[in-house]
Amino acid sequence: MISTQVAVGALVALAAGGVAYVFVYPLISGDARAEKRQQALIGAKADRRGAMTSVNRREQVAQSLKDLETKQRSKDKLTLEGRIAQAGLTWTKTKFFLFSALLGIAFGLTLLVLNGNPLVAAAGLFAGGVGLPRWILSFLKNRRINRFLEELPNAMDVIVRGIRSGLPLNDCIRIVAAEAREPVRSEFRQIVEGQALGISIPESVAKLYERVPVPESNFFAIVLGIQAKSGGNLSEALGNLSKVLRERKKMKGKVKAMSMEAKSSAGIIASLPFIVGLLTYISSPAYIEILWQHPTGQFVMVISACWMAMGVFVMKRMINFEI
Repeated sequence: MISTQVAVGALVALAAGGVAYVFVYPLISGDARAEKRQQALIGAKADRRGAMTSVNRREQVAQSLKDLETKQRSKDKLTLEGRIAQAGLTWTKTKFFLFSALLGIAFGLTLLVLNGNPLVAAAGLFAGGVGLPRWILSFLKNRRINRFLEELPNAMDVIVRGIRSGLPLNDCIRIVAAEAREPVRSEFRQIVEGQALGISIPESVAKLYERVPVPESNFFAIVLGIQAKSGGNLSEALGNLSKVLRERKKMKGKVKAMSMEAKSSAGIIASLPFIVGLLTYISSPAYIEILWQHPTGQFVMVISACWMAMGVFVMKRMINFEI
């Protein structure tokens, strides 16, 4: 009996000692505090590593943007070959100069036959040989850029769907180069040809801005450049870019619709003096001929033309918006 009580007491004492060892000893020895400090240090290191990773990513993105901005500034000074390429022509400088000379001669001879004044013919020769060819290049360039912007979001969607279905980026670009509409097809074909020569995709796409100097092509180059350096979900990035391009297109359409009233008013105001002068000349020629026959009238016409040109320029700057 006594031995049984002793055994039970020993077991109770052993259980109490175990409980005390489990719950009380860590508080007395400081192991729990040490473990908490270790966990806090591990968490701090993990947070520091995550912060360093995010900082490195931001630095890579900033460096990519700086590199692209530096390249863009260096490309601001375009050569004649660059302007011809932006217009979508395959001419050489010699062919362009020959075309300018023939156009200037034809324009000057036409004015000489119609007017008979050598000074007017010389002015026509200069305008036809220098101003008109460059205006044609600018017109072709703007038309080509508008067509490019119309088709580029569709090309982005093709690339996004191809990447999500498992195709590599190279094959997606080849699909666009084969099936897209001009001028996107020819531009992406040049990217494919650059890859065949050993140029990487980000470098080939970065050269796209030289031929199509619009922010949309620069956005495409920035996305591919950042993805090549820091990684990431390319399909998601290009999908967001496609949405941005479409929203920019919608915004341009809204701005164009909202500014049509101002453009119509500017056109009416600018054409009103010519219409009134023509109607006056038809009804009373002797009344208005003094404007270009008398020196005072010629002086008034020159001053009026200068003021009118200034007003048209100011109105044009007021109704043109950069998106």
